[in-house]
Amino acid sequence: MCQTAAHDQLEGEFQSWMYSKDACYKEAVQMLEGRSRQAGENLDWLYGNMPGYFFITMENDVEALTNLILGLQTLRSQRKIVLLDQPRKLIVARLDVPGSLYDMLTALNGRDISYAEITHSWKPVAGTERNLEVLRFEFDRKSLEELAKPRTCRVPAGTRDAVRERLTALYPAFNFKEFNKNLDLFWRNSENYVRLSPPERIARILWLYQQGLQHEGLFLDVEATGRNEHRREHRILFSVENPPHQGFLTQAMEVFKRLGIGVRRSYSLNISGEPHSYFLGNFYVARADGLPVTRESNIFRELKGELYNTQILATENAAYSVFVSNGFMSGEDASLVNAFIAFCQTTLGHCEPDRFSTDVVKDAFFSHPHIVMKLIDTFRKRFDPELTERDKAYEDAREEAQAAVESYNTGHRHLDEIRRMIYKTCFLLITKTLKTNFFVPEKHALAFRLDPSYLSELGPEFTKDLPGRVPFRVTFFFGRRGFGYHIGFSDIARGGWRTILCGTHDELTTNSNSLFREVFVLAHTQHLKNKDIYEGGSKLVVILDARGLETREAVMQQMHKLQYAITNAFLDIFITEGGKAKDRRVVDHYGDDEPIELGPDENMSDAMIEIIARQAMKRGYVLGSGIISSKRAGINHKHYGVTSRGVIRAATIAMREIGIDMTRDPFSLKIIGGPNGDVAGNSIRLLLERCPKARIVSITDISGALYDPQGADPEGLGRIVLQTDVGDFNPELLHPGGFMLFSRHTVQESLKELYRKLARTDSGLEETWLTTDEYQNELAKLIFSEPVDLFLPCGGRPETIDENNCPRFFHNGGNPSARIIVEGANSYITPGARVALQKGGVIILRDASANKCGVITSSYEIIANVLMTEREFLKNKDAYVGDVLRILDRKADEEANLIFKRYRAAEGRQLYTDISAAVSEEINGHYERLFAFFRNKSHMVEQPLFFKVLLHHLPALVQNNPKYRARVRRIPVKMKCAILASEIASSIVYHGGWDDDFEGKLHRYLDARFS
Repeated sequence: MCQTAAHDQLEGEFQSWMYSKDACYKEAVQMLEGRSRQAGENLDWLYGNMPGYFFITMENDVEALTNLILGLQTLRSQRKIVLLDQPRKLIVARLDVPGSLYDMLTALNGRDISYAEITHSWKPVAGTERNLEVLRFEFDRKSLEELAKPRTCRVPAGTRDAVRERLTALYPAFNFKEFNKNLDLFWRNSENYVRLSPPERIARILWLYQQGLQHEGLFLDVEATGRNEHRREHRILFSVENPPHQGFLTQAMEVFKRLGIGVRRSYSLNISGEPHSYFLGNFYVARADGLPVTRESNIFRELKGELYNTQILATENAAYSVFVSNGFMSGEDASLVNAFIAFCQTTLGHCEPDRFSTDVVKDAFFSHPHIVMKLIDTFRKRFDPELTERDKAYEDAREEAQAAVESYNTGHRHLDEIRRMIYKTCFLLITKTLKTNFFVPEKHALAFRLDPSYLSELGPEFTKDLPGRVPFRVTFFFGRRGFGYHIGFSDIARGGWRTILCGTHDELTTNSNSLFREVFVLAHTQHLKNKDIYEGGSKLVVILDARGLETREAVMQQMHKLQYAITNAFLDIFITEGGKAKDRRVVDHYGDDEPIELGPDENMSDAMIEIIARQAMKRGYVLGSGIISSKRAGINHKHYGVTSRGVIRAATIAMREIGIDMTRDPFSLKIIGGPNGDVAGNSIRLLLERCPKARIVSITDISGALYDPQGADPEGLGRIVLQTDVGDFNPELLHPGGFMLFSRHTVQESLKELYRKLARTDSGLEETWLTTDEYQNELAKLIFSEPVDLFLPCGGRPETIDENNCPRFFHNGGNPSARIIVEGANSYITPGARVALQKGGVIILRDASANKCGVITSSYEIIANVLMTEREFLKNKDAYVGDVLRILDRKADEEANLIFKRYRAAEGRQLYTDISAAVSEEINGHYERLFAFFRNKSHMVEQPLFFKVLLHHLPALVQNNPKYRARVRRIPVKMKCAILASEIASSIVYHGGWDDDFEGKLHRYLDARFS
């Protein structure tokens, strides 16, 4: 009975399940039939309400389009539909709600977007009050290596012809010279974009790319698209060279959102190339009030200022999130605040890095926005070119800001003192700046040319670690990824441009703290070094924040961008006309021409050198291409080894003083700097060529170190000199007892990083692994302890040997580890350490005397730029360079011999470096007096006697060639005055005679005055 009941129950359940299954099936069929009808309606709706180009771009993504057709109605209940999600492509549909686009871009979390397409429907999705928004992102940015690969597939001829035809019709002024090259570049970057896009769209983006190239890497324009049946739209075209790889589109969209400009459609493409990449954006916009967006409208001017400012203000910066996102200030003012912070921290931090750290300075600005706004207002009223009664407005604002700074008091005495000093420093930046490019919309970076008297107003506690001489000018630069200073000690000045790469937070902190002192000391050293030429000394040092840049290509692109940005900022304020800044948007409180010359230093490519020269010529700088040396049509320092030439000649004279003839006698030496570097590499080359018995015991560079007690194998060195780093020396060539250290060959063991060491033993090479401490100790031994006759520091960071570690240079009862040091690198040894080393018996020829030949060469390159065309220079280059090399030898010998002559005359009571400084100061002192004299009596420079002196300064090619000799008279008068002053001043000191007839000059003066 129970069994029958159970059977009946199971039978009933089965029938019920079958009925349920059948019902579900019928329901599913009905649902599919309903969805099929709905899909048809959705497709009709999409065709009626989406721009035609939307379907063209979906041609290769039918699956995504199908998902949209089938699921459009679900947007009534869902936030978004992911139509396609692949590693290199993402397509999303969502309703257009306020902030939805910005939220989506933010959610991408900094992914590197190569192509972005944003499309809105004309009407709301059925059942909603919101339009459809379809977002398409591609993450397929090409590397330079990928672009360089050969391709068999070419741009179809039909496409090429159609694009050319549309370009001619749309943009008649388009320059077709680079048409094929640029179209091929687009094809290699994004073949699908070129293949699928209508010719008109390709034509427009090619034109936009060309406009970016022609407008210094920044271009913005607007075109009317006409009123269609749905709304009035305008097309915004935006081109940016070397944009940030991540988050840039998000930032641009945020600008539109902040200004109340709705982006209805957008197509943006990132193009990779050498030496630059480009962001090219087309934004179809409409204002909520329906008003047009024209070039003349206030909204367009505001948009231009904010979009261009994205080159200076980063969204990840605190000022952006604190001030801009909250609507407290504009993006341009936030960039100014960031510049204030960097200036204050670097100005105060070199003396007291803990008290004035970056975080402390930031807190001062972010904690009291009311003071910040007073400072910004004062700055704007000092430099706004459109402000009427500017002087009165500025004075009122200045007094108000000064009162706020001086009365700042929260009751926290220690913190108040720190913040008051920070505000005072910012106030000095504002009031002592003589000109700035802040009101130039197209700026790539900010530039502030200051009156250097602000340094004395800071107080001695903030200048105590600097040389005592006051600079002639200080210029501060601030960009999106870096900042720095140019300091010059003379009206006409020259010196190198050094870029310091900071890949970690610690590197950025350390270099920011020491930045101002480093550039100040280097510029001062350069001024002492430049005594033989008409230009005084200067230096430009910039820090690049390379954190988060994961590839060398990314680092190089951002370094290129920063250097290009600062170049243009430099030109914004230093291009003059009639003594005033040529750009009338630069309010000029200085009012004179400033001929400043740059030179390549650490981390500057040959390509960038040429770009800087072209920009200066294009924009009309007073020196033209003479703004920078070591150009293609110039004298490449590394190729000719000009700096090393002076270093080795100085070393030869110094070694002769201790009885060693470097060309014949055996001697030992150690070198800091890589064989592939300019100074170290060419020094090694000259030693191998001229000193057959030289024993190079150790070489240390960024890649590691080489030590060989018998001297590194000459043939082995010859294979890597001027080719690669010391880490590529063949270890098989080491003699017993020798070893190599490798900074780039590391392994991780637990939490420790270990460095590779290869040592030559009697049985062969032996590999060991060193901890970080052991590795650094080995390097330090080579620098400080290894005994040699001659030490050539030709590389390395400034102040490597200082007062604290220089005692390690002595051993065995106080004997120095080197008898002679010739400084091929600038400021490698601190002034205090130089004194201690010399008192311990070391002969030191300091940087200003030993490595001056590089800057002398650069000076003569600039003279060639003034006197010859590029073709003429290249034709006569060998003869001209030969003349310059002979001048270098003479100048190097004159100073080294004079130093030892004076040392002997003083019977050793003066230090060699003090004599060197005195020689420089004497020459510079005569120069300053003579330059002022000739400036006041400029007609004298054309008189026969003075013209003869002028010619004597120039290479023999110019002296002996009638054509070039005649052009000497075309040299700008200010420059001729400086050349005369330089030539006479150095002659007075090196050759004497100026003071020999003091009694005779006295008699003649008294006779004239009192007879």
